Amino acid sequence: MDYKLKEEIVKSVPQKGFFGHPKGLFTLFFTEFWERFSYYGMRAILIYYMYYAVSEGGLGLDKTTAASVMAIYGSLVYMSGIIGGWIADRVLGTKKTVFFGGILIMFGHIALSFPGGIVALFLSMGLIVIGTGLLKPNVSSVVGDLYSEDDNRRDAGFSIFYMGINLGAFIAPFIVGTLGQKYNFHLGFGVAAIGMLLGLVIFLATRKNNLGLAGSHVPNPLSPDEKKRVYLGFIIVAIIVILLAALTISNGILTIDRFTMLVSIFGIVIPAAYFIVMFRSKKTTPDERSNLTAYIPLFIASIMFWAIEEQGAIILAQYADQRTQLQFAGLKLESSWFQSLNPIFIVIFAPIFAWLWIRLGKRQPSTPAKFAWGLVFAGLSFIVMIFPAYINGVDTLVSPIWLVLSFFIVVLGELCLSPVGLSATTRLAPAAFSAQTMSLWFLSNASAQAINAQLVKLYKPETEIIYFGVIGGISILLGLILFAMSPKIQSYMRGTR
Repeated sequence: MDYKLKEEIVKSVPQKGFFGHPKGLFTLFFTEFWERFSYYGMRAILIYYMYYAVSEGGLGLDKTTAASVMAIYGSLVYMSGIIGGWIADRVLGTKKTVFFGGILIMFGHIALSFPGGIVALFLSMGLIVIGTGLLKPNVSSVVGDLYSEDDNRRDAGFSIFYMGINLGAFIAPFIVGTLGQKYNFHLGFGVAAIGMLLGLVIFLATRKNNLGLAGSHVPNPLSPDEKKRVYLGFIIVAIIVILLAALTISNGILTIDRFTMLVSIFGIVIPAAYFIVMFRSKKTTPDERSNLTAYIPLFIASIMFWAIEEQGAIILAQYADQRTQLQFAGLKLESSWFQSLNPIFIVIFAPIFAWLWIRLGKRQPSTPAKFAWGLVFAGLSFIVMIFPAYINGVDTLVSPIWLVLSFFIVVLGELCLSPVGLSATTRLAPAAFSAQTMSLWFLSNASAQAINAQLVKLYKPETEIIYFGVIGGISILLGLILFAMSPKIQSYMRGTR
């Protein structure tokens, strides 16, 4: 962004008013808080809604199909961020894109607030996938617009914003989960819709005074001729997709299983294509190709990590519902409440890890070594789930402490890998592909969940020792290999540690 334009944007934002930070941080903190509340609230009960019997208020899908659909849903949410970034960069700017994304998310939740069967489920998922793709990658960009490049409050501002994300995700399962499981699923989804509505109301009511020009700039706008071509192409593609879907679904060609397989294939092909394009581009220098070579094993490690971490909302959610003793210390637990463990552990331990890296200074592990630790912790989080079945068999309910331990261990891995991965992506990205490489990083999660769509079909209580053991073992093995390869990978990382 041009320096003068950046300066003009920063001057338009009131620089004091939210814990010593720009006023706009209040707007974005609570917009994202309520968006995450709605998203994680819905996700906490979605798998149960799909496989609970119709007599219990669910759709009556089999557990395997429900697990696979959950994984595909998560994969598409991360894939859609590419579209959201493009629309913000070329058409609307980030602020408008965030607003329209919030509207689509709200209508997605409303679609599930009323009984509508499978049709309402997929309509809701489609709206939330597109809406989250518009909102999620762009709201962070608006946060960046609030600060000048040399503002020493910048990192702290992002930390406060990140806290809003996790607080929304922490509270949601307790409220939406309780209402959905104890009373009525549609009531839970309705509360998720209200959450997004609150986020939109705060955004609309405060954006003029708090955000100024932040998020209003369109970096690379389409020319009038380009707009005509793009809009026409979009309409043609939309018509073709709708016609193909109508024909293939009505004739029984496109089934849920075939659709999940199709998305699983895209989840592998799209990032592979990204790497090929960047490697072959004339704009990529030899040093940048070397950095990309170092980035590939990190990307693969990230896929392995997220394949385990994201099963917290699928397999471990099912485990909480079917295999866990929900009476604990005189309390009646809801299985959806376990989805609050990940965000609360992150809130507690993220500052400790940040302090640890600063404390270690130059003695801290290298980027590949931190990724390796992430894989080892992820693998251990699955390995510990072997013991309840090994000790007591698969026909008895187990203590909830096992799930708490599993979620805790995987968060240790996440704090080794996730923030480090974001940092490594910014350092290793070719200059000509810096924004797209960040999209590529988020695609590692999309790829992981696309793979999960096939992997979760293998889980059954009677096979859980093999399931948790094999996946956990592979993750630990890859972590050990990455430890061994760390010096070599480091040698390819030109000018960075």
